[in-house]
Amino acid sequence: MSGGTVVRGVDGVWHVCGHAAGRAVLRSADTVQAGLGVETVEKLPPRIRRPVLYRDGAEHREYRRQTAKFFTPRRVDEHYRGLMVEIAERQLDVLRRDGEAELSTLSFRLAIDVAAAVIGLTESRPGIDARLERFFPEQFGRPGFTSLAGLRWFVRQNLQFLGIYLKDVRPAIRPRRRARRDDLISHLLDEGCRDGEILGEVITFAAAGMVTTREFVNLAAWHLFTDRELRHSYRRSPEPARHAILHELLRLEPVVGNLKRRTTAPITVPDGEGTATIPAGAVVDVAVHAANLDPAAVGPQPCAVRPSRPLAQGVTPAALSFGDGPHRCPGAYVAIQEADIFLTRLFALPGLRMTSPPRVAMKPDISAYELRGLRIAIDRP
Repeated sequence: MSGGTVVRGVDGVWHVCGHAAGRAVLRSADTVQAGLGVETVEKLPPRIRRPVLYRDGAEHREYRRQTAKFFTPRRVDEHYRGLMVEIAERQLDVLRRDGEAELSTLSFRLAIDVAAAVIGLTESRPGIDARLERFFPEQFGRPGFTSLAGLRWFVRQNLQFLGIYLKDVRPAIRPRRRARRDDLISHLLDEGCRDGEILGEVITFAAAGMVTTREFVNLAAWHLFTDRELRHSYRRSPEPARHAILHELLRLEPVVGNLKRRTTAPITVPDGEGTATIPAGAVVDVAVHAANLDPAAVGPQPCAVRPSRPLAQGVTPAALSFGDGPHRCPGAYVAIQEADIFLTRLFALPGLRMTSPPRVAMKPDISAYELRGLRIAIDRP
């Protein structure tokens, strides 16, 4: 191996930190999902339909083809832009009323309501944000049957599953069984999915469309609060330039910093000036945060905030922050659009200021960050 962008660790895991190599791994037809609990899902009986996150191959491609219509830029603009504005204003009304708020609370409610509209999770009982907070805590344990702590986590997570099913998923399924609507749950019903299978998909989309978007909104706001020049540029720019700023911030600070795959056959990927061959059956850890700083992909000064920077051919503005290949995040445009709609309105408020910076926690398994405690205030009449 040459160049050092593809390295086999002492634990047998292959670590990829170059953009070209990372993209090749994520696009390869000879890799499948690893990590993110896939080992547990693989133990389920074959008759149980796996959530899309844990499927690969032709079945996965067909599912993505059928559901792509829910996430196209045109559909988001035509069906959800007005709703996003309404949801954003509803959260900002809380700030206007109280004069101050914790940003993570506002952004979570924003992300929940937008994702719920796309998914079809629109008949939830009050308290969905608290239920999701409990399901996705700041610190995860490891469920299992070999220790008291593992058993507690197993029981805890199953109780959280049950709560979300009874108070969010089942109330959404019932009216859609009688009359389909134009949303994901209706599509899953047309596919013949059972309630438990729909619950699995909803949890997957909750993690992808609610939890990650919340963190990115907090991250982007923190940058804008602490970088005066960037804030002024964002506030006076048209939408395409604002989106470029958000993509650049996401490139620098991806919400999920590592993506894992397992090879089903040997794959050859770029490695510096040469190539590296990763054998079949290997676990590959793509270091998104490092790949996004690869000068060969994003140009000089990769750690600087330079929106609309010249990029190598085929490199997207957010680099690998939304993933790549078959499992690339389908809601990428939704996330950027709702973040921009919220942030443009937030930073237009008179006297807006950050009164307390966030505390930062990390989820080491996927190098994901969580920002809590960022408090903001405005001038009240």
